[in-house]
Parts: sequence; structure tokens; C-alpha cells
Amino acid sequence: MTLFEFDSEFRKQNGVFCGVDEAGRGPLAGDVYAAAVILPEGIVIEGINDSKKLSEKKREALYDEIIEKADAYCVATASVAEIDEFNILGATFLAMKRAVEGLGTDVGLALVDGNRTPPLDCAVQTLIKGDGTSASIAAASILAKVERDRYMKKLAEEYPEYQFEKHKGYGTKLHNELILKYGASPVHRKTFLRKLYAKNGGEKL
Repeated sequence: MTLFEFDSEFRKQNGVFCGVDEAGRGPLAGDVYAAAVILPEGIVIEGINDSKKLSEKKREALYDEIIEKADAYCVATASVAEIDEFNILGATFLAMKRAVEGLGTDVGLALVDGNRTPPLDCAVQTLIKGDGTSASIAAASILAKVERDRYMKKLAEEYPEYQFEKHKGYGTKLHNELILKYGASPVHRKTFLRKLYAKNGGEKL
């Protein structure tokens, strides 16, 4: 069964729904992103899949096609401050809620990637590995990933010493070394840096 065939069967049983996914839960820096997408019945977008399985060039091309063909879509964020205040799961749920609300249309059901249920103002079903199963979730994963990568490239211009364009904020060896050298920037998640600093002499954040 293709991702679009899955959606078609799911739609027959549940009616119109939006796919929801996030990008950027794991990095040490930057906002967390989430997207919600409603795809119409009968369309096929060639090559759509879990964003992590696609090249950056392919994601960028699919991004434009998804936006063109979707009935509705929204990409939303939760800030670094919100991540540090509410923890990453709470902040991710906040971004998902904002994305679904930003669709501008009533949604009866959200199909969310993973196994954790965000508190949305509609019915929610979770789907493990949903971004490789449902076209709507895959579309959401692509929109969230592309927009977050673009955002990290802008941060790279503001904070060139951290080389965000290379690692997108993830805890790579290079990124860890640069944090220890320059300290935390305003866009670093302070709660995510505790282990790194603890392992390296407990420097101040």
C-alpha cells in the first residue's frame, strides 16, 4: 500500500483529517517546528516520503508541490524559551497545537506521527512511523523540516561562530566543540546543554 492509498483508506473510515509531524526535537539549538497538512482525495505527489529519507534538494522541490496541492497547511513553532520552560515534549505539543489551529478550518481528526498524543482541540490518533506510512504525515514532516532548515541557515548568518548551516543545531562533535569554545548563544536550549557542560568540567551556561 502506498502512502496515498493509506490516506485514502483512512479518509474513508474517518473523514477529512490533517497529518501532523515535527522537526527539531533533538537539536541543542533553535526552535522546534511542527506542521499540519490536509491533502485532498485523489492527488498523488511523486516521491513523497519521510523527510529524513529525502535529500535536501528533493525536500525543497516537494515543499513547493505540497503547498500548491494541499487543501490547507500550516507550519508553526515553539521557541527556545518555551522548550526550556515546558521541556521539549511540551513545546513540541505547543507547536503542533499552533499548526493545527493555523489551518484556518475546522479539523475533525489529526493523525500525528509517533506514539504521544498532543492535547489538540480535535480528535487525535497517533501512528508510529507515520511519516513513512501516511502521505499527509509525510507532507507535514517535509514542510516542518524544510522550514526549520531554512531557519537554521538564517541563524548561521547571525551566529557564524557556531556553523549552524553544517549541523542544523544537532549535537555533533563539531557543534559540541564550538559550544564549549564560545559558550551558549541566545538560541541554544540551556536545558539541553547540562550534560555537555557536566561532562566538561561544569562550565557555566
